[in-house]
Amino acid sequence: MEKDIGKIPKNDTTDVVIRIDDFAGRKGVTIREFVTSDRYTGFTKSGVKIQAADFKKFKEMINSVSDEDLKEEPDAKEPKKETKKEKVPKEQKTFDEDVPDY
Repeated sequence: MEKDIGKIPKNDTTDVVIRIDDFAGRKGVTIREFVTSDRYTGFTKSGVKIQAADFKKFKEMINSVSDEDLKEEPDAKEPKKETKKEKVPKEQKTFDEDVPDY
């Protein structure tokens, strides 16, 4: 038994699909990526299955997330750009400095 609950677009070729299914005799909610492209159309390996016995706890956890929790902070709107650290050359020693005087 499979029942699609809904889908959320991830990008132009991929949707996140939520469905109730029964795989290997174990009923649960599956959240997986579905790709539509020239090379492949179907579900990817990316996803998770919430077993029916664990769904109540999963639902409580999801429902505990508030709109305020997901509100972006003003500084978080633009991702920070990483800058490459400049390599500082090590001090060069001459051969004479490394050899002790005898």
